[in-house]
Amino acid sequence: MIIRRQKAWNGTFISVPQGMFGVANASIIETAGSVRLEYRTTTYTCTMNPMRHTMPALLTYDDYCLIPDDGKRYEVIHGELFMSPSPIYRHQRISMSLTLILGAYVEETGAGILVAAPMDVILSEHNVVQPDVLFISKGRTSIITEKNIQGAPDLLIEILSEGNRRHDEVVKRKVYESFGVQEYWVIDPVLETIKVYRLEGDRYAKAVELSVEQGDVLTTPLLRAFECTLADVFKI
Repeated sequence: MIIRRQKAWNGTFISVPQGMFGVANASIIETAGSVRLEYRTTTYTCTMNPMRHTMPALLTYDDYCLIPDDGKRYEVIHGELFMSPSPIYRHQRISMSLTLILGAYVEETGAGILVAAPMDVILSEHNVVQPDVLFISKGRTSIITEKNIQGAPDLLIEILSEGNRRHDEVVKRKVYESFGVQEYWVIDPVLETIKVYRLEGDRYAKAVELSVEQGDVLTTPLLRAFECTLADVFKI
């Protein structure tokens, strides 16, 4: 969470998460490449990476809930805090198209529950994510609570944005794989492609890549008889 810039001893400007832990009342100790915040009995160290903030103590869902609602997306992965800016127009249009297409099928068949962001998915105490779209099959809806999803959905969908490609395609893919998410779709708005990862045993098989250019049709064994053209997904 980047709120203000603190000048370190060597003249470098470091990102400091003001507001989240009451920086106004914290002791700021400057070191090369980082700023250490000592607040009450807890110490947090923020690195210079604008997407990632490394902290000695692993963050939990309770810590995550303290983050103010500022329009950005925050996630906790392996106890570390990640921030992404609010999505752009095309991202949201694709998310809406896909939600409407999948939602119509799920509603008609009663296959389960479809939810669009924002919705917290608690995979573990130190792993809290906000996928763009998620699906939970009918027999597993017990993981849905009023405030969040507590467990791995059957299907998670992420739409790539500028600057988050590695985060979604590498970091989150490995997390979703390790927690047993059956399918993971990665949507590229620029290339107009969808990579589909399906769990085989405890690992994702090699991604199947579909594209508008090839006239591909999206299907999934999770939703029997469901199909839609990629052209419909990317039509805005």
